[in-house]
Amino acid sequence: MDFFMLETVGSIANAGGAIGAGLAAMGAGLGVGQIGKGAVEAIARQPEALNDIRSNMILTAALVEGAALFAIIVGFLAMVLK
Repeated sequence: MDFFMLETVGSIANAGGAIGAGLAAMGAGLGVGQIGKGAVEAIARQPEALNDIRSNMILTAALVEGAALFAIIVGFLAMVLK
C-alpha cells in the first residue's frame, strides 16, 4: 500500500513538472510573439523611433525568456526530485 502511494505521488510529480515546463515554454512563445507584434506596429506608426523600439523589444524579450527558462528548470526539477 505504501509503495503504491509513493509511486502514484511520483507519477503525479512527473506529470505536473512536464505540464508546467510545457506551459512555461508556450507562455514564453506567446509573450515574445506579442512583444514582436507590438514592436512592428510601433515601428510602422513611428519609423523614426526604430532604434529605441528595437532595443526595448530585445530587452523585454530577454526578460521573458529568462523567466520562462527559470520556470522550465523548476518544472524539470519537479520531475527529477520526487
